[in-house]
Amino acid sequence: MSAITPAASTPGPEAASPATASQDANASASSIDRQILEYLRARGHKAAEQALLESLEQGGTPDENKAGPSSTISTDDLVKKLAIITQKSTKPGDSSLKDASTVLSEMVAIGNSVNIQNLVSSIGNVGAEDILSLDPGDKQEGYRELEAWVEGSLDMYRPEFRPILFPIFVHFYLDLIQHGFKDAALKFFADYSASLAPAHSATLHHLSTLHLPTHVQNDELAQRFRNEKYTIRMSRSGFSLLIGWLNEGIGGESLGSGVGFAGEKGKRGRGAIMRVVNNHLKFDVTSAPGTSVSAESWEESSGLLSSLIPQTAGSTTYDPMAFNAAKGQLKLGPAPVPEDLQHETERVVREQSMVDRDPGAQYDLHYARPVPPPGVVLPSQSDLLPHPPSFRTVDVKREVEKIRDARKRIRLDPSALSTANLSAAHGAAARSRAIPSICAYTLHDVGEGAPCVTFSQDTSLMAAGFSESYVRLWSLKGEKLKGLRSDFQTSSITGAKSLRKIREKGGSTTRKLIGHSGPVYSVAFDPVGGSAVPPKYLLSCSADATTRLWSLDTMTNVAVYRGHQNPVWDVQWSPMGVYFATASRDRTARLWSTDRASALRIYAGHLSDVDCVRFHPNSLYLATGSSDWTARLWDVQRGSCVRVFIGHQNIVSTMAFSPDGKYLATAGEDLAINIWDIGSGRRVKKMTGHTASIYSLAWSAESSVLVSGGADWTVRCWDAKSSGGPASKSNQNGMIVNGYGGEENGITKEHDELPSIETSDLLATFPTKRTPIVNVQFTPRNLCLVAGPYLSPEQR
Repeated sequence: MSAITPAASTPGPEAASPATASQDANASASSIDRQILEYLRARGHKAAEQALLESLEQGGTPDENKAGPSSTISTDDLVKKLAIITQKSTKPGDSSLKDASTVLSEMVAIGNSVNIQNLVSSIGNVGAEDILSLDPGDKQEGYRELEAWVEGSLDMYRPEFRPILFPIFVHFYLDLIQHGFKDAALKFFADYSASLAPAHSATLHHLSTLHLPTHVQNDELAQRFRNEKYTIRMSRSGFSLLIGWLNEGIGGESLGSGVGFAGEKGKRGRGAIMRVVNNHLKFDVTSAPGTSVSAESWEESSGLLSSLIPQTAGSTTYDPMAFNAAKGQLKLGPAPVPEDLQHETERVVREQSMVDRDPGAQYDLHYARPVPPPGVVLPSQSDLLPHPPSFRTVDVKREVEKIRDARKRIRLDPSALSTANLSAAHGAAARSRAIPSICAYTLHDVGEGAPCVTFSQDTSLMAAGFSESYVRLWSLKGEKLKGLRSDFQTSSITGAKSLRKIREKGGSTTRKLIGHSGPVYSVAFDPVGGSAVPPKYLLSCSADATTRLWSLDTMTNVAVYRGHQNPVWDVQWSPMGVYFATASRDRTARLWSTDRASALRIYAGHLSDVDCVRFHPNSLYLATGSSDWTARLWDVQRGSCVRVFIGHQNIVSTMAFSPDGKYLATAGEDLAINIWDIGSGRRVKKMTGHTASIYSLAWSAESSVLVSGGADWTVRCWDAKSSGGPASKSNQNGMIVNGYGGEENGITKEHDELPSIETSDLLATFPTKRTPIVNVQFTPRNLCLVAGPYLSPEQR
């Protein structure tokens, strides 16, 4: 508290400012009183400081309060004196000052000075355990003992004990920052964050930026930890062991008799942990034995779940599995094809088989009526979104081409690698059956980057959105992309022949589409023609909060869709066309129809940005991935959430449905790929191997192989059907790299230096020079197309 120097015209001492009076009172205080005043001023207890000053002004002269050198104590000793623990004679180990209502009478009985009694009285309704929370050393000691106990526990209990470390760490760090112990907080973070970094790197990085009490008060994540209960799932036996350890010396084992808290400081550390457990944690105790639950399940069921799980009227649940089960069975079978369209498709296939003199083609008609996967419920025609009542020529062409694609498809079977000897002569054949052929497209000289790339289903076109606010098209077949002349009259168009006359005479194999006023984040070709004909339309979304529809016949913008209030991160067509969905920074996803300017449905519930959106193959459901680390599945027509997928430790930036409709793959910035069973909502497995953010996922046509691309400049192929798990030593040394087992460019790879993060279901890794892969996509015949912008060495 600084003194205020009066100006020359200021009246005498009787008109001195309050600050001057306060300083005079401080000067007249004894040594211990000055220590108390400095401590209260540093901690911000203004009411207590004022009460003590008034007491000093009324309590006598400095001579009466003078104390010898032995009365001077440090600030740390003062805290301990204020928070002294006096054991109750009736209950050893319990503090007699714990009850705030009796703390003053207890202090009088103990014999504390009148000044300290006045100090505690002015602080308010407080007990000794609340004052204890101000000692930073207690938290260091408590967390150190807790971590040692968790890591020293039996292997069968360690996976369920480890999740408790993270919320304790977060609350201790926030407490230290909140009470002004910045140096102690930074030391605590440096000492104990390393063991938590693999699973919680994003949150730890965010916490490391909070250095002041105002940061904690204004930070959204910090306030979520403060205001919500962090759910921890445990087995009954594991929970009993935890409670027994926490209660050591307090009604349980005698103090120091087990591996736990020892001494006065260790006891206060126990108290700090108990406060967090009582105030900020919620335990979901399951009757299942700990050995029957996988380590991923403990992780999946822990976290700030109360706001992540949609709450229905009249019921509250913190268990994602309970919420998913309550939503009932989903219709995950393939969408029905109208009978008249099927009959017309079969007729055309028979006619073309005769024209092509290929009698065997007519026996491929069973591809027109594929057998649905076992165990799924088939939707009816009435369940689908409204579509035109009659089919068109393009619909017949699409269905016919589906049959041809199914007949000529390269079938991928990763299980062939499990029984094949890759070093033998037939090893190459086994690899070709398991790993897809990959065609990579690299964009050069793209300036600020290309956030998005996509391919048309017939592989005739590629589109990319750029940070410079435009979309560029390329013809992959070398054909000229021609638009319409600007000087034509609409009245002159009478048919296809007249339309060809008004097209541009020149043209090139690339075309720029200009219309957005911000970076373009996603592009999508319409799927109506499938792989039979080139697409007619292209959708793009941008930071300007709009989605635009482009005609690929005229190369012009034909519609703008406004509704989002923030940048639109992703856009996706419905599998049957007409409808599309968008994902935005405004925390919503929206359903649109190309013939309407406003949204048909709004899907709200995520706590942060909706970063990606995907339609289920039968178009009944919509999946969204968010920066709140969750993915959700929505009923498209009703707009309600029917599944919530919790398990990622960072932003979910991409996802993909398996073609059979049974599984959903999600990935993002936590470097992990999760595969979920949509019917039950449970995670099937977790796959790791990428060393940077994952940008894109794609399934093979048989739902057996998953391909991913990311910021680590690699394309990786995964066996989606295997059980997964950590890779064995032999598996790591024999990993397939660019199609060659165990060697890269003739040099055998060594894996002994660093522990591998790759799981056993990683089939192959295809590195690029310096190209982050922003899109991976399978063609109907199982050729994998990938694309990304090349980063020159001077770019980061």
